[in-house]
Amino acid sequence: MSNQGQSRREALRNIALSVTLAGMPADAAQHVHEHATQEKQKTGGVYKPKHFNDHEYATVRRLTELIIPKDEVSGSAVEAGAPEFIDLIADNNSEIGLRMTGGLAWLDHHTGNTFLELTPQEQTSLLDKIAYRKNASPETSQGIEFFRWIRRLTADAFYTSPIGVKDVGYIGNKGTTKFQVPVAAIEYAAKRSGLT
Repeated sequence: MSNQGQSRREALRNIALSVTLAGMPADAAQHVHEHATQEKQKTGGVYKPKHFNDHEYATVRRLTELIIPKDEVSGSAVEAGAPEFIDLIADNNSEIGLRMTGGLAWLDHHTGNTFLELTPQEQTSLLDKIAYRKNASPETSQGIEFFRWIRRLTADAFYTSPIGVKDVGYIGNKGTTKFQVPVAAIEYAAKRSGLT
């Protein structure tokens, strides 16, 4: 193994260990995306999960797709690489890895079979139940905590990927000779202020 390969892995581990519910810096997330791309290249374009077994990984793929589905503007979280991103973070942070596998087990146990065997409507209904802390009960608290984490990791993965960056319309730092506030923003501010 080269020193460069070891340092890349060490950087990934350090990034994973620094992840909180508040998220991660975009440059750190970009490193995770790059690592996932390198892992895919090693296996002919197909990502091989590091932390999750096949069933867990398929469930993570479905969850990320439900959290940020494809729409007329952009691709889904799956297309943005969220499952790979989450797998790499879970593999390099044992606390998050345990949260993820425990949460996935909770989902399957809670359904009586597996989350993947539910109809799309049943899947959405279950996620609606665990998406809000106001629904917390002894029965749902583990699911709610799991969903907070997977939703956050999915959002971090999506909005730091090329698809997500394009989705929000970020065009990068550009020099300008003149700054002009959009007319729609001025009209909105005037309307809210009561000046019109």
